[in-house]
Amino acid sequence: MIVSARIGAGHDGAAAELARRLRERGFDIACHDFLDLLPGRLGQRLCDAYHRELELVPRSWDLLLAAAGSAPLARLAGRLAGLAAPRLRAVLAAPPALVVSTYPLASQVLGALRRRGELAAPVGVYLTDPSVHRLAVSAHAHLHIAPNRHAAAAALRLGAPVAVAAKPVVAPGFRPPVPGERNRARDRFGLARGERLALVVSGSWGVGEVEDITEDVAATGAAHPVVVCGRNDALRERLRRAGVSRVFGWVEDMPALMRACDVVVQNAGGLTTLEALASGLPVLTYRSLPGHGRTNARVLDEIGLVPTVSRADLGHALHTARTAGLPRGADPADLLAVLARPAAVPARAA
Repeated sequence: MIVSARIGAGHDGAAAELARRLRERGFDIACHDFLDLLPGRLGQRLCDAYHRELELVPRSWDLLLAAAGSAPLARLAGRLAGLAAPRLRAVLAAPPALVVSTYPLASQVLGALRRRGELAAPVGVYLTDPSVHRLAVSAHAHLHIAPNRHAAAAALRLGAPVAVAAKPVVAPGFRPPVPGERNRARDRFGLARGERLALVVSGSWGVGEVEDITEDVAATGAAHPVVVCGRNDALRERLRRAGVSRVFGWVEDMPALMRACDVVVQNAGGLTTLEALASGLPVLTYRSLPGHGRTNARVLDEIGLVPTVSRADLGHALHTARTAGLPRGADPADLLAVLARPAAVPARAA
């Protein structure tokens, strides 16, 4: 069983790829959205409130995320997560071999069920961000899987009993282009050949200073912006009215669009960043989202994966950006398979 949440697309994207890999290893997978496990419409209201906060008062997310890292507010968040316990018990009635969480509040309630002896199955937590918040860690989960060593070390400091750095979970479609494939992808999306293209991404919600990012990229003359607005139709229309010709809404085939471009400019540091690195693209962080966007940016810059650039350096960075490649490690699905079937693995290997 995998428990995710439709907060943006990063948690669900990681859950979908973990599910695909575990099915390849012979597991039957049941997926649940944590928001649907909360009473009534509480889950959707929380999602809508977070979305609106990022759109209207994004700077407040810095304060809220920092406050949620304190012990009192972390306990309050744990109690809020506990409202999902009755429905979660119901879906756990037929005990699974393993429960995996890709969403912090789900990790909290699963840990609470383990602590009270109400869940016998082992619990694995997949950390979707390069920076780790207190709420993402449960002292009662058996294993935390991190996308890099920095995140694994942070999880241990925050109380994870075991934390392992592994290869990031990225769908196999995200890969570097073969010869001739970039031009074919450009033809498909109506993009000019022979230009340097910067793919501007801001998550599935299209939040942040996207219009300013687009204007700044274009003003450098170092690359032409290609903007993906996700499900933010209003942003897409504003950009079109402003004369931005290369603008897309929700893109079904993001691997192909990435192969059409030369560099990615992002503001959140989540799954899209890993997908770009897997596609062989250099990635820059610019005008980060408050809260998790800024904490992710600091970590990605510190570990040398994705530099954070200023407006003054943007043009040079767009021209000289180089691909960093993905962190190495075990396949997370292999680690989870061991957790679910420990008797099938020799003790030394486990």
